[in-house]
Amino acid sequence: MKPAALTSEQQALTDAEIVQRIAGGDDHAFTLLMRRYNQKMYRTARSILRDDAEAEDAVQGAYLLAYRAMDTFRGDAKLSTWLIRIVVNEAVARTRKRSRTAKVIQLSGDTGHDEAIAEVQMDESIFPQPEQAALRAEARRLLEAKIDALPDAFRTVFVLRAVEEMSVEEAAASLGIPQVTVRTRYFRAKSLLREALAREIDFAFEEAFAFAGERCNRIVAGVWAQLKGSGQEPPNHS
Repeated sequence: MKPAALTSEQQALTDAEIVQRIAGGDDHAFTLLMRRYNQKMYRTARSILRDDAEAEDAVQGAYLLAYRAMDTFRGDAKLSTWLIRIVVNEAVARTRKRSRTAKVIQLSGDTGHDEAIAEVQMDESIFPQPEQAALRAEARRLLEAKIDALPDAFRTVFVLRAVEEMSVEEAAASLGIPQVTVRTRYFRAKSLLREALAREIDFAFEEAFAFAGERCNRIVAGVWAQLKGSGQEPPNHS
């Protein structure tokens, strides 16, 4: 999901100028804001909810909240940080509504707890790999599935740092957690992903150059066709 291309006018406007225009009733400016931050907001919400449709709903809800509260934005934090805080809260609230008994995602835990979370095993299910799928698209789907399987506390940190390429400082400010927590969770998330992808490669090795099913049957039939042509009959049993 790529963000819409920005015009030279959009690229020239600073966040502060956009906010000022929105506060002055310029609806076009709010459209510019959404197009500028749609992908970052969606990826953040998706990392928490793990559902495309729910993530889109959370982003829409967050934008509505942001629009109504735009006159309260004073520029003490970056606009992106302010927006991400809103969409994180919106996404977490949706997890509560989705299941009152479900474990609520904790983004503010201390680093000591992270070591225990790190022991949680990621989903071991083998990702489907259709033979004819484009390799790059298949690799992307595999990576997305493994990111979805990360423990909750690590997943959003990883998306902000690795996918959105936010700095440690930006991610920490956006999530309201210490920078050391961001560093620890990002490191553990990368380790878990490497382990998960390594297991997928091991499974792939087992199936590499597979020769079964119709391909196998075709060879057997071809050999017996040649033998029969040379006067040797196939055996009566298969």
